[in-house]
Amino acid sequence: MLQQHTDVFIAGRWVPSHSGTRTEVVNPATEEVWASVPDGDEQDIDDAVAAARRALPDWSAHSPAERARALHRIADEIDQRAAELTRIISTENGTPIAETTAAPAHSAAHLRLTAGLADLLTDPDVRPNPMAPGSSVIRRRPVGVAGLITPWNFPLGLIVIKLGPALLAGCTVVIKPAPETPMATRLLMDAVDAAGVPAGVVNLVTGGTRAGTALVEHPDVDKISFTGSTEVGRAIGASCGRRLRPVTLELGGKSPAIALDDVSLEVLVHNILKVSMRNTGQTCKACTRLLVPASRHNELVDLVSDVVSAAPVGDPFDPGTFFGPVVSARQQERVLGYLDLAHREGAKAVAGGGPATRFERGYYVEPTVFRDVTPDMRIAREEIFGPVLTILPYRDLDDAVAIANNSPYGLAATVFGEDLDRAAAVAERLETGNVGINHYGSNAAAPFGGHKDSGLGTEFGPEGLAAYLQYTSIHRQF
Repeated sequence: MLQQHTDVFIAGRWVPSHSGTRTEVVNPATEEVWASVPDGDEQDIDDAVAAARRALPDWSAHSPAERARALHRIADEIDQRAAELTRIISTENGTPIAETTAAPAHSAAHLRLTAGLADLLTDPDVRPNPMAPGSSVIRRRPVGVAGLITPWNFPLGLIVIKLGPALLAGCTVVIKPAPETPMATRLLMDAVDAAGVPAGVVNLVTGGTRAGTALVEHPDVDKISFTGSTEVGRAIGASCGRRLRPVTLELGGKSPAIALDDVSLEVLVHNILKVSMRNTGQTCKACTRLLVPASRHNELVDLVSDVVSAAPVGDPFDPGTFFGPVVSARQQERVLGYLDLAHREGAKAVAGGGPATRFERGYYVEPTVFRDVTPDMRIAREEIFGPVLTILPYRDLDDAVAIANNSPYGLAATVFGEDLDRAAAVAERLETGNVGINHYGSNAAAPFGGHKDSGLGTEFGPEGLAAYLQYTSIHRQF
């Protein structure tokens, strides 16, 4: 049954959208329209920002411990809605249910971990002046109203990792999710409301570029946090720069995975799919360039292509499915365009290589592995955001590091090797924000951010909390 929504969440209530246009939500596995939401406009954003501004003084006056308790309550409400959130995410973006089943629990855990940082906001910070007889008291204050703009590939988790630290810091927020995936965010607002978060602290406007631009350029927004493409991130960064407004940008990637000459085949087989092709390859930090020693090139190409070819493709609601559809017809066209380009560039598909014609409906692409790839090919340099893995040979360790670093991006990497100290030494040489050793690495307590064209600023841990704070130093002289 078609779910038609005409409202946005502002000042603690679902209120009619000012916009007269709607965005259709399409199930990428069936191509059926199953919901519609407002395509928010400037007035919707203005109303949401005004509500957040009104709520800011009271919310920021709450103690960090009180704000932390609110995060725990939101986490509890997410847990209670876990089954419905799982169903919605798989329906709106096609992520296999084996992945989405863990998303609510992971998001709730992230909120609880963030709540545990409250002491950082309450511990006294008095610093002696090393150059004069006195000291300084450091006060941490919320930056103000934060605009949170998120993509479609992880529509719950990528909101929560922004929402948690923003609320703990004492900020109020306006959320603008991707137009393809608004429904999980709507249910998240119900969780926020049920958790007793004061009206206006969290607001939601659905929509596309119009709403996003209005939020970024709104004069009463004090901070923007954006996850998405590098192209859009540049435009947002330029807007924030003109306004001297703090911004966090978590952008694209073309991350490398280096298999050292002592790589364990068992470890590689067990981890390569999650490292390189998680969420049907629609993951910003996916390591979609696999670098292998030339001496083992054919062996590892055969091994990886066999693993990818054997991974089940199909219905996102089948627990055995690893590869679902890509999110939209536009994304399918984009990925297929890169496959055609790869063939023209001279790469050879040893698995997949085209559309998944076995499905009558749905935006499916065959999971693809390319060999005979050179570092200058576009498929080895540009973010495809689909189930496509390129394999490149290297001569020696220095060559591997040079190929890995020869990229405008620097978001993530993986190093596979039996000798963990040697693998870690290689990781130290990589120009990237995050490196996993023998696995798909990240840690909610450690900073996550990209180098080069992969972004500005960090999320997770104390560093992610600091992104929503500003500092005042009160100096005393004895």
